[in-house]
Amino acid sequence: MPTPLLELCFADRHARLRYRTALLLYLLVILVGDIPGVRADVGHYASGGVLHCFGYGVLALILFSGTRGGMARRALLSVLMVAAMGALDEFIQSLLPYRRGAVSDWVVDITAAAAVCLLLFFLWPRMVVAALGKRAQLPED
Repeated sequence: MPTPLLELCFADRHARLRYRTALLLYLLVILVGDIPGVRADVGHYASGGVLHCFGYGVLALILFSGTRGGMARRALLSVLMVAAMGALDEFIQSLLPYRRGAVSDWVVDITAAAAVCLLLFFLWPRMVVAALGKRAQLPED
């Protein structure tokens, strides 16, 4: 029997919760990232590219796991959602006098999401089987 954490991360019955978690994390990224001075403080530890790559890569992973359907559908919807999220993030930043929106950051967001989703496209079914200890009921594309 899988542990509750593995169930939470991989079971279909928790997909909606994972999807909502991704949306909540995105809102936190927007809110915290737009507090004056926070980005500059975090910049001492990680560059903007690293933050965008890691942050939007994690969002893509959670969105992929929270989307229902075949692997191609999950990957496509996750990348499109990250593209929309990244565009909105950059647009909001462009409105703030102490931030700047950058197309290059948006490209990093999409690239990170595409890389994560490409890996998950091939690995997700095996990961689910390994985590839950049974054949996953994943629809074919």
